[in-house]
Amino acid sequence: MNESVIYTENLTKRFGNFTAVDNISFSVDKGEIFGFLGANGAGKTTAMRMLCGLSYPTSGKGTVAGFDIAKQQESVKKNIGYMSQKFSLYEDLKVWENMRLFGGIYGMKEKVIASKTDEILSELGFMSEKNTLVKELPLGWKQKLAFSVSIFHEPKIVFLDEPTGGVDPVTRRQFWELIYQASDRGITIFVTTHYMDEAEYCRRVSIMVDGKIEALDTPANLRHQFNAETMDDVFQQLARTAKRGDS
Repeated sequence: MNESVIYTENLTKRFGNFTAVDNISFSVDKGEIFGFLGANGAGKTTAMRMLCGLSYPTSGKGTVAGFDIAKQQESVKKNIGYMSQKFSLYEDLKVWENMRLFGGIYGMKEKVIASKTDEILSELGFMSEKNTLVKELPLGWKQKLAFSVSIFHEPKIVFLDEPTGGVDPVTRRQFWELIYQASDRGITIFVTTHYMDEAEYCRRVSIMVDGKIEALDTPANLRHQFNAETMDDVFQQLARTAKRGDS
């Protein structure tokens, strides 16, 4: 479990005189569910963009799936999955067409795409919706489908950016069962969330404040360290120390 698939050392991103991400250093193990938390403006989205190969670091270094995030961005992108609150699905395509499209983007063979599409839809209980347009699916179904599409190519890491926004607690719990299954297969989960109860589901959690990682440990250790009953209490204690606003 000690194979690091994400590693950063003094990773920094500046925009002019503003330091959005300030010398952050951490690592994430293979198969780990890692929570990446912070209030709006803390710098977590900027950090995630660098890790996904979408933004160049100003200084420091980092690797994702063994590739340099400053020099091998295309290789990084091929070895990760990504899902945001906005789903990353094409609403005007059918369910199976979305899966074929994303499989093709990642260079999977047509025969593999076809068999894997049926396999995943069967596991999700979605076979009857194979020819349904995505925009006609209920919100919770869209999210489960979007997650399945994000790991369709069996990436080493999947980045989930507030993936459960706007759905009911039962659907959120079902979504997290999919996350656990992916983690059991060795896929590393890097997740941001506004729901502090979801932080409890992560093996470790980091909390950013004003561009720096101010806390990083297991949920149980963080609650103990901050003499808090819940992760929400921990988060609120740290968020109150922030000096800058949204960015």
